Amino acid sequence: MIDRRITDFIARHHVLTLSTVADGMPHCCNLFYAYDPQRNLFAVTSSDETLHARQARQNPRIAASVVLETRVVGKVQGLQIRGTMMPAEAETLPSVRKVYLGRFPYAAAVKLELWTIRPDFMKLTDNRLGFGKKIVWEDRTKTERIGQSER
Repeated sequence: MIDRRITDFIARHHVLTLSTVADGMPHCCNLFYAYDPQRNLFAVTSSDETLHARQARQNPRIAASVVLETRVVGKVQGLQIRGTMMPAEAETLPSVRKVYLGRFPYAAAVKLELWTIRPDFMKLTDNRLGFGKKIVWEDRTKTERIGQSER
């Protein structure tokens, strides 16, 4: 079960920074997201022509972050994410589309190339709970298969 403080933080924001890497070349970009807490996935949209989409097709392992921008140390909050990014599959596409358009209804006017980010590790830093306080969620069934090197 994911700690509610993590899902509440995710719900209060709508932009994540995505990091991809392929062929030894790292890349990052910012994406609007809609989060589905029932399936623990982030719905994002991105053209296949973007570098991050091409890299995710080559190497679906990604990292991402969601941050609260503040200069007040006692209010610092940020979420670090590791997981996989893939184009939305045909059987889940209608529900992923519904989640995304529920958050961004104006996006219905454009062609959506929907992707899903399925986290297997999330770490929320929340200084409001104490300096450097961390809340960690990990899907051990996935991270054990991936290996210790990513932890």
